[in-house]
Amino acid sequence: MNCSGHWFTFDELPLSALYEVLKLRVDVFVVEQNCPYPEVDGRDPEAFHYLLRDGEGRLAAYLRSFAPSVEEPYVRLGRIVVAPHARGLRLGDHLMRAGLAWARAEHPDAQVELSAQAHLQRFYGSHGFEPIGEIYLEDGIPHVDMRRPAAPAM
Repeated sequence: MNCSGHWFTFDELPLSALYEVLKLRVDVFVVEQNCPYPEVDGRDPEAFHYLLRDGEGRLAAYLRSFAPSVEEPYVRLGRIVVAPHARGLRLGDHLMRAGLAWARAEHPDAQVELSAQAHLQRFYGSHGFEPIGEIYLEDGIPHVDMRRPAAPAM
């Protein structure tokens, strides 16, 4: 599949793209996973957003990232999602490469963390992440916090 990705700050996101992102996240994380929780969590304005579009211009995959802060002195990746129509094309790997490249370019000395659904530990492990705690329930779904060291140059 021919795809193209682009990073946006919240203020740069076109309104139609923001709608697509929120719809995809709700469709997958709330409806498909049957998990009612506050998907629109108030953190999008401080995030950087990576949108991956397929050759027809449809939103195929998405992730958001956060710069290190006083409260979280590491890069945080999250809301990593592939649209149902684009699954099986290894776009999750594309998202992870994009997120880690962003972390390396913007915050080269920062570790990268994420909260993974527990069944995806192997996938995130293939990108250098290791669990940093025990599995816990978040909104009824088993999760585990994972970390990787500051991204080396590729």
